[in-house]
Order: sequence, then C-alpha cells, then structure tokens
Amino acid sequence: MSGTKDKVKGMANEAVGNIKQGVGKVADNDNLRAEGKGQELKGEAQQVAGDVKNTVKDSVKKP
Repeated sequence: MSGTKDKVKGMANEAVGNIKQGVGKVADNDNLRAEGKGQELKGEAQQVAGDVKNTVKDSVKKP
C-alpha cells in the first residue's frame, strides 16, 4: 500500500474514532468510547506509517 493510501485510511479511522468517542460520551457508553479511542490511535499510526513510506520513497528517488 502506498504512503498516501495509508494516510487517507488513517485520517478516516481517526475521524470515525472521534465520532465513536463522542457518541459514547453522549450515550454514557464506556465501551464505545474505548473502541473509538482505539480506532483513533490506529488512524494516527496509519498516518505516521504513510509519512514514513513517503519519506523513504522520496529518499530512494533522490540521487
């Protein structure tokens, strides 16, 4: 998977995670809040992985 795809998936996971956390807070559902936090962290990690892939790819291209 390319770095850009990782970053896009990461942003989507982070957004969905934030929504789940908000709904969990309103509904007073600790499980949903925890699930949302986990998904948010997964999204952040995917974005970092995408950045790393893009950096490595750019480094390899430069002479």
